[in-house]
Amino acid sequence: MLARARPGAVAESLTAATEAIIAAGRRMDRFGWVPATAGNISIRLSATGIAITRSGGHKGFLDSSGVILVDAEGRPLTPGDRASAETGLHCGIYRRFPEAGAVLHGHSPAATVLSRVSGDAIRLAGYELLKAFPGLPTHEAAIDLPVVANDQDIPRLQGVVEARWREAAGQPGGVVPGYVIRGHGVYVWAADMPGALTRLEALEFMLACELEQRRIAR
Repeated sequence: MLARARPGAVAESLTAATEAIIAAGRRMDRFGWVPATAGNISIRLSATGIAITRSGGHKGFLDSSGVILVDAEGRPLTPGDRASAETGLHCGIYRRFPEAGAVLHGHSPAATVLSRVSGDAIRLAGYELLKAFPGLPTHEAAIDLPVVANDQDIPRLQGVVEARWREAAGQPGGVVPGYVIRGHGVYVWAADMPGALTRLEALEFMLACELEQRRIAR
């Protein structure tokens, strides 16, 4: 049960979140960012409740049964529900950023390949779509998108991500609302689902451009 929720509020919020998650899954699938069972999508409903995609489903073919409710630690609130192993990474974002309301995780070819051939960050500079990120009003800017090593131990992986956030907090621009797991995929977040989708599309466009630029520069 979600703390301080009025009767019916949880069901109403979950219904709306489920619809938004289904739509986001179809949009991500259309661009080829969630092949097979890849990716996760979530929306924060309250301080103690998160709607998130169930483990193992194709995000382009979601229906209401593909979205479950978990608590702030990622534990399913309905017996028998199975959350994705990476639910803990969504929870980590929501813990660290009170303003975050939606998280998207995709496995695009550009993010996967670039992260395999980059160091601890992918530098994006001079792109018009950098304006999708906070504090960057023009294309005359740059971000270093963090790249972290993949790890099946999710708490340990989250610890590495949090260390990168602490390092970035004192830098100009602060924490970039996204990161890449090497050879795996990208995470982005925003205050709501439209904002998260905007950031994901902007980031994926820039990553695709970077990949193409490296290819033709050979």
